[in-house]
Amino acid sequence: MTTKRKVARRKMSLLELATELGNVSKACKIMGYSRQQFYEIRRNYQTFGAEGLLDRLPGPQGPHPNRVDETVEQAILDYCLTHPTHGPLRVAQQLALQGVQVSSGGVRGVWSRHGLLTRHERLLRLEKSVREQRLELSDEQIRVLERFSPEFRDRHIETSHTGDLVAVDTFFVGTLKGVGRVYLQSVIDCHSRYAWGRLYTTKLPVTAVHVLNEDVLPFFEEHAARISTVLSDNGREFCGRPDKHPYELFLQLEGIEHRTTQVRRPQSNGFVERLHRTLLDEHFRIKGREKWYESVEEMQEDLDSYLNHYNRERTHQGRGMNGRVPFQAFLDGIVMGEAEAETTEEAA
Repeated sequence: MTTKRKVARRKMSLLELATELGNVSKACKIMGYSRQQFYEIRRNYQTFGAEGLLDRLPGPQGPHPNRVDETVEQAILDYCLTHPTHGPLRVAQQLALQGVQVSSGGVRGVWSRHGLLTRHERLLRLEKSVREQRLELSDEQIRVLERFSPEFRDRHIETSHTGDLVAVDTFFVGTLKGVGRVYLQSVIDCHSRYAWGRLYTTKLPVTAVHVLNEDVLPFFEEHAARISTVLSDNGREFCGRPDKHPYELFLQLEGIEHRTTQVRRPQSNGFVERLHRTLLDEHFRIKGREKWYESVEEMQEDLDSYLNHYNRERTHQGRGMNGRVPFQAFLDGIVMGEAEAETTEEAA
């Protein structure tokens, strides 16, 4: 309720109290009004009804009689948007050439009502107007922008089936007292979001090979699936001379293609980066405050327990997951991969 409405209600209460008591003086004394005010309130109520109880400013209501028309005001605002540095006299003279008659004082009055009296304020209005404009790009312009600025387009890593792309990375977990630095070798299937992880005290090619050989590949073989491509950054544990580097040699022996991300662009390996964020928020930052670890083996036991929950019990909200758990998506992706292979064979 506005202040005017509250005052009108109080005046109505005064009239009702005077009627109930049958004594105007006593009602005015209780409500804090004078007798002159009471009779003025009653006269307004009898003449105009409930609207007469609202306080009104003295003098005529509405816009000033000398105020310019709305069409003239809009013409002034439009002109000042294209020529914000012109003074009021120049604006009035230029508008006169366009058939709009207004004085320089009228221009200043319009500027005053809209907070545009200074040149700086008019320039800020122009800047705001340009900033709010939306550009409609043609298909050709969009293709040119995508060609010269890859960040312009909305990109996603596309996978067709389980094992189509597996992302790997090394993540620094922290320092364990008496043990030293602890690293996580993380692996995630980009199609199903099924994840594996092992903790080590070093980040070497042998540790990157170990997690693949001991955990990831046996799991794929158990479910009659295979890995087509591995995506990693350019770390030394993953990249080197193809004929000498242990990780490169291992992937060649397994018939797995190796791709690398752009240098200093962790976004291009977004699946595993998002996995690290989840592990931090839901596991490491919690367990690190609940338990006092003395060995990497203790940390690995708790990590295995969480990964089992992550893969088989925790619904995933990622793109294309539709609330499934990663294990179910892993199995569904195997069926999809077999169906695609059969279709390819039939087409051949």
